[in-house]
Amino acid sequence: MIDIDKWTEIYNTVKKHKLRTALTAFGVFWGIFMLVVLLGAGKGLENGITSEFNIAKNAVFIWTQRTSVPYMGMNAGRTIQLTNDDVDAIRASIPEVGVVAPSSQLWGDFSVNYKDKSSAFTVNGETPDMLSVKPMKVKTGRFVNEIDMQEKRKIAVVGPRVLEVLFPNEKHPIGKYISIKGSYFQVVGTFEPVGKGEDVVEDAKVIYIPLTALQQTYNQVNKVGFMAMVPKPGVPAALIEEKTKALLMQRHRVAPTDLKAFGSANVEKEFQEVQGLFAGIAGFSWLVSIGTIVAGIIGVGNIMLIVVKERTKEIGIRKALGATPLSIISLIIQESIVITGLAGYVGLLAGTGIIALIEYVMRENDVQAGFFGIPEVNPGIALTATVLLVVTGALAGLIPATKAARVNPVVALKDE
Repeated sequence: MIDIDKWTEIYNTVKKHKLRTALTAFGVFWGIFMLVVLLGAGKGLENGITSEFNIAKNAVFIWTQRTSVPYMGMNAGRTIQLTNDDVDAIRASIPEVGVVAPSSQLWGDFSVNYKDKSSAFTVNGETPDMLSVKPMKVKTGRFVNEIDMQEKRKIAVVGPRVLEVLFPNEKHPIGKYISIKGSYFQVVGTFEPVGKGEDVVEDAKVIYIPLTALQQTYNQVNKVGFMAMVPKPGVPAALIEEKTKALLMQRHRVAPTDLKAFGSANVEKEFQEVQGLFAGIAGFSWLVSIGTIVAGIIGVGNIMLIVVKERTKEIGIRKALGATPLSIISLIIQESIVITGLAGYVGLLAGTGIIALIEYVMRENDVQAGFFGIPEVNPGIALTATVLLVVTGALAGLIPATKAARVNPVVALKDE
């Protein structure tokens, strides 16, 4: 049941000292406001940077370099060539590997032609597993499949820039034939890159063909340029990176101490480092905001001490008429919670409103300010902030409330 008299008293007390209450409550308001804005901005920065990861976040890439250590009678500086057999060996010997996607690129100076249109593009030989490593949106048609691989079909999946240059007036490029370094490939699909940044611009210029077709057509039989791998769920990427390198060293007679023979990139490790950075940013935001909130709470506590001092005679009369210490404590604490809760809630609304406005503008205009992506307010943060306001409000009024409960009615009635 709502105690109207108690709420009226709280309202009159706040109204009597409007400026003092507002200035003190501003500390709580600013603390919550800064917490929401800083965490929202931090999330925007995180979204902007993680959007640059347009590949599987636990992928591992391995490629060959020159050996740096003599081994088994062979000199340093030897070139190593990855093969299809290496791919089969990895699948057979390393059960922790979920996906192995070998890849090769068509090197040299050449152009891709369609009728009277011609331009230079990147041509990659891929397998169907590549989609598990580097997601993309197949816009029309399809991607490379297993039958294409088995039959070494000369088919091609082209990006948006290829369509723009070679097929400016073609509504349906599917089924058309393009010439790649003198060999004709039938277009069976088109795609759009996923992600943002320069990588997406470059991906738009790519033509994908089956790896087996590239190997056979361009005299790269059994040759693989590099391998991309994704571990099975629950398996760390570092484990398959280590095991794969060890297996390849054994197969290609490379010294176990030769750290330069194989190059690798562990996307999971890089992503975890980025996540650690943002955890630090979030922690700093909490630290700054909590410090501001604590300063505001101390101010509210001082206000309540002054209120208790001003209302000593009133409290004495209440106790003389039979008011219990608990009722006195609840009155003071409730008043403290109202001040901190109202100030914090306004700060929460203001901070959320700022973040929501920025999010709306960025989504409507489809913009990203450098590495800063679309900011977000975590609903869990809002809930935590609400609970924090109630708890801190109670703590701010606890000492003044205890002091009020200890007021001696006889002494209080003599107070001038």
